[in-house]
Amino acid sequence: MAQGGASPETLTPRRWLQRLAAQQRRLIGLSVGAGLAVGLATIVQMALLAGWISALLVHGVAPQELLWWGLALVLVLALRAGAQWAQEVTGLEASLRIRQAARAELVTHIEALGPVRLGGLHSAAIGGQLVEQVEALDGYFARFLPQLRLAVAIPAIIAALVVWLDWLAALFLLLAAPMIPVFMALVGIGAERLNRRQFAAVSRLAGHFLDRVRGITTLQLFNRAEQASDEVHAAADHYRRLSMRTLRLAFLSSAVLEFFAAVAIAVLAIYIGFGLLGYINYGPSPQLTLFSGLLILLLAPEFFQPLRTLSQHYHDRAAALGAADALVNLLNTPLPEAGSVNRVGETPAAVSLQQAGVSFLGRGRVLGPLDLEIAPGECVALVGPSGAGKSTLLQLIAGFVDSDSGEVTRAAGEIAWMDQRPLLIHGSLADNLRLAAPAASDDEIQLALQRAGLGELLSALPAGIDTALGERGVGLSGGQAQRLALARVFLSRAQLLLLDEPTASLDEETEAFVVEALQALTEEGRTLVVATHHPALMAMADRVIRLEQGRRVDEVGS
Repeated sequence: MAQGGASPETLTPRRWLQRLAAQQRRLIGLSVGAGLAVGLATIVQMALLAGWISALLVHGVAPQELLWWGLALVLVLALRAGAQWAQEVTGLEASLRIRQAARAELVTHIEALGPVRLGGLHSAAIGGQLVEQVEALDGYFARFLPQLRLAVAIPAIIAALVVWLDWLAALFLLLAAPMIPVFMALVGIGAERLNRRQFAAVSRLAGHFLDRVRGITTLQLFNRAEQASDEVHAAADHYRRLSMRTLRLAFLSSAVLEFFAAVAIAVLAIYIGFGLLGYINYGPSPQLTLFSGLLILLLAPEFFQPLRTLSQHYHDRAAALGAADALVNLLNTPLPEAGSVNRVGETPAAVSLQQAGVSFLGRGRVLGPLDLEIAPGECVALVGPSGAGKSTLLQLIAGFVDSDSGEVTRAAGEIAWMDQRPLLIHGSLADNLRLAAPAASDDEIQLALQRAGLGELLSALPAGIDTALGERGVGLSGGQAQRLALARVFLSRAQLLLLDEPTASLDEETEAFVVEALQALTEEGRTLVVATHHPALMAMADRVIRLEQGRRVDEVGS
């Protein structure tokens, strides 16, 4: 299990997004460059079109003499299409790589936190964060960030060209342009808040639904299935209302932005029309020609287009900030401090504890101070009444909880863990076993099942190891689920095995079978630490260590 020190800084959503973007600065820059090429090609396209019309209508040039204008226009259109393709591809590639990096960072952090520190988070909420909320970052990096630069560069180039053609027309454009970003900022405040609420709602909905599905048998037994269905429907309807509010805000903002752009273009068209007719003699109006007036009119929509496109993608920014808010909260969850958790390194012992102790908030000290050394290949049984600290000691050795005193050292290498309530996923028997050994062959899987005492069950299943299981092992009895988890331990190549009540829910005959298989693991040189109440496992152990109220009270050698 990955370990790490405490985070040196407290992340904020914006800082995290900036850090992710910096990892793909080159690709985002290429996307901006391609977008800039699209803008320049558009300007050239409009100039060619205005020049062609002016030459045809004002200068009386024959159409056949303007053939090269048409060829140039076709070439520019082809270049513009290629630049648009490049802009889209590079933006999507940058977004894909960033999302992969973000998901890897989250998975690494979750692994370092461990199952105990994540106990307060619902598994469905974590799954939603890794899938849906990371995917919500797509539009921000693929479209919004490149467009943010283009929304400044392209209008600036067009404004400079229009100033050269007619500074009064440029003034109309520059007066209308600030209305769009101002309104975008106002809308963005509300959109970001709505997106945060929407992501929180979908996380709650996922957890709510998963809990009801897992407990469907109990709900049916107590005649509460219809009530549970109504509760899920109410939660889904709440999420629907939040989604519709977000969409209403998006459509409203788009309508207002289109209104500002349309009014500015209409005013500009009126000015150019009256100027060409000679009704306006102020400033540069008398120098307007069909070419300059038409080019200004053609460029006016293109002046606003980057800003309008940015306004469309501004909701990608709000969605990304809303998603990043929850993701950053997870990343800000402190990791174990260096020296307060188990260290993995060179040590002659498989496990070494020196004055180690564990305390939980609200419960005080539950384990230690404790001294313990376990030699490689040794089998140690931890016994004691419930609540004595056996499971906590196993979690401390595994690194799932922190030691708040003393020192814990574990030899380098993989560990295998078996909990009192083993995790079984929706999938086949083979899928569940390959969680421990992804490259395991079918023969190795069948052997592991045989060693765990599931040979008789396997021979009775028509589909064999491809037999499908439901969530949390639905389709197996409690004892069979326990043995399937034990088969996962047998399949593992780990040298340190931590087992919490591995023979619970087993009958005497199966227990004896499993104990014999565990003894074979010790003969292979593996180290076993077993928390148990069963005499058969105590008899198998090299040492039996008794715990009471978190402390060692005696030790018995077998």
